[in-house]
Amino acid sequence: MSDLQISLLAIGVLVVGAVYVYNWLQERGLRRRLREAFGRTHQDVLLRGDEDGASLEGRLEPQFQPAVPARGTHAAEDDADPASPTGSPESAAEPGSPAGPGLDPALEYVAEIESSAAIAEPVIAELTRKISSCGKPSRAAGYDAARGEWDDLARGAGGRYTQLRLALQLVNRAGPVNVAQLATFCDAVKICAEKIPACASCPDTQGALESARELDAFCADVDVAVGVNVVAENGGAFSGTRIRGLAEAAGFKLEPDGIFHYRDEQRHTLFTLDNHEPAPFLPERIKGLSTHGITLLMDVPRVADGIRVFERMLEIAAGLAAALNGKLVDDNRAALSDAGITRIKEQLRSIHAAMKSRGIAPGSERARRLFS
Repeated sequence: MSDLQISLLAIGVLVVGAVYVYNWLQERGLRRRLREAFGRTHQDVLLRGDEDGASLEGRLEPQFQPAVPARGTHAAEDDADPASPTGSPESAAEPGSPAGPGLDPALEYVAEIESSAAIAEPVIAELTRKISSCGKPSRAAGYDAARGEWDDLARGAGGRYTQLRLALQLVNRAGPVNVAQLATFCDAVKICAEKIPACASCPDTQGALESARELDAFCADVDVAVGVNVVAENGGAFSGTRIRGLAEAAGFKLEPDGIFHYRDEQRHTLFTLDNHEPAPFLPERIKGLSTHGITLLMDVPRVADGIRVFERMLEIAAGLAAALNGKLVDDNRAALSDAGITRIKEQLRSIHAAMKSRGIAPGSERARRLFS
């Protein structure tokens, strides 16, 4: 081979390598934004391949496979299960026992302390401090015998409760509760009861750990995000001030995390707008920022009306693309087709149906707690 041929071959290898590295960096950036905006890494239905190998317009489209119902606290068909999510938290409490406000045995491990006298405030304060350091969200409720009512425990509320219920969440986006976390929680409850003294009740921990693993596996199957991108054409760029003006006019609000949030009347995030490149839209730096693209993301399990919200996100994205003189694409930089959008809607329906069958309504308090 001549020197010219060798040089051309080397240049070709460099170009192919550069394209590969660029695509890898773009996907890595999307994963980072998902973690920052919503917590644990999601799957993106625009990035997943079709398990059946069917392609549409030269690219793989996602195919959602409904999860097989798991055993344990979330088997919706098991009416005898006291922790079944198909019933209310109150119905899951022991017969004849008043229920703690907001505690959800379907999602939480609930222990109890019962005393013959009012439990002192310092004891309650120490207990709540210890269970809050277990590594999972925790809650506590106290029973006021004089009023016959349960209260959410708050600082300074001790001295009138004879019964406590303590709850440790089994699963969130950090994964399922582990042996050490649950043991620390139970130890804190038992040590508190010994100080009072009082009776402590901690349910079966092995059953709770198994239920946590099963629930976490189900959540992983439905924990997806839908993302669409608006990118500049012909090597152009969008200015940060222009993006901010258009985003706020569309109903977004730029928040301290450097991401624009589109919220509902209850202040729940429906979808977000983020920089397609690594730099966040920090309020103090956005004036000097420019980017080649922006990404809109919807956190599927945390949205109640997924189809309607997805359509609204697409509508806003199309408006932004027109105003910025950009184009609307997926993460393969292919234009969104009607067939692709239809496929995404079918997946959203499947995901929401699977969640509802497990008693976890998308966008509900239960879903927001699990997917946090």
